[in-house]
Amino acid sequence: MNIAFIAHDRKKDEMVNFVTAYEHVFEGHTLYSTGTTGTRIMEQTKLSIHRFMSGPLGGDQQIGALVAQNEMDLIIFLRDPLMAQPHEPDIIALLRLCDVQGIPVATNVATGELLVRALQRGDFAWRELVHKYKPGEN
Repeated sequence: MNIAFIAHDRKKDEMVNFVTAYEHVFEGHTLYSTGTTGTRIMEQTKLSIHRFMSGPLGGDQQIGALVAQNEMDLIIFLRDPLMAQPHEPDIIALLRLCDVQGIPVATNVATGELLVRALQRGDFAWRELVHKYKPGEN
């Protein structure tokens, strides 16, 4: 499974704690992240993460490109709802792409917990079918 981590500045500590708690679940998957979030996670875990640029510099859009190609399976995006983000249009575009492609996305730890527990149980097997039989291909 391809999993992405994104966290706004005031949510980075929360993301590191979340990923650390579920490191054993994430270690068997291909992981992606925006720049600083990925660095912080790798400093506290043994996980290997492909890092893109930071969100405001285009990292959200780089992950969005994978979503648009239906190459992402799950996104944990801890948003800060109390702080205006200068790249809000990019964030909205990423969330819209997730809706279009049917990619599960968690924007808070509570939803993240539900999705990670589903991942742990194997409830994301349907995503393997999506990769095997992409729309428009025979």
